[in-house]
Amino acid sequence: METSPSHQPSAFVTAVAWVFIILSGLATLVSILQNIMVYTFFPIDQVQASLAPAREHQQQQMPAGALFMLEHIRTFITSILVISASTFVASIGLLRRYNWARVLFIVLLALGIAWNIGGLFLQWSSIHSMPQPQTPTAAQAQFKVMTTLVMFFTVVTAIGMSVLFGWLIRRFISPAVREEFLGRSAPAA
Repeated sequence: METSPSHQPSAFVTAVAWVFIILSGLATLVSILQNIMVYTFFPIDQVQASLAPAREHQQQQMPAGALFMLEHIRTFITSILVISASTFVASIGLLRRYNWARVLFIVLLALGIAWNIGGLFLQWSSIHSMPQPQTPTAAQAQFKVMTTLVMFFTVVTAIGMSVLFGWLIRRFISPAVREEFLGRSAPAA
């Protein structure tokens, strides 16, 4: 089957597909290894038992976000694997110009924006829920400077990634890119 001039593959879609194939392929591989480690070597019963005192005295022991993450570490790590593998599959589908892959990719980008914003909130609430000493020392002042710098760079990175993902969503819903995917929702026979 010959491709008509209006359905020529664009360099934009091809480049985005290859970048995300490489990144999500590596992320999937790392996530598989993390899942093996967490499900094999992570003694969840011992962790749950050690977190019981932290749950009772939450304000003094551990930020709520960190406590939640430790209590649900397996679910969190498994979710990352599912999202990484989904992104890998969607990226391959983008390269082949399947419309379902374009839609899935847009959904995953939107989830990425939500993840960036949620991560900022979680980081902010974790840092601000840590107990503050009555009389700060020099080391604590340095720690405060360091956390401020980390927060700044995290905010800049999250905003940058969210803007990039928003721009990609906008491009993938544009008529020109949508036209590239028309009639390609199933593999060619």
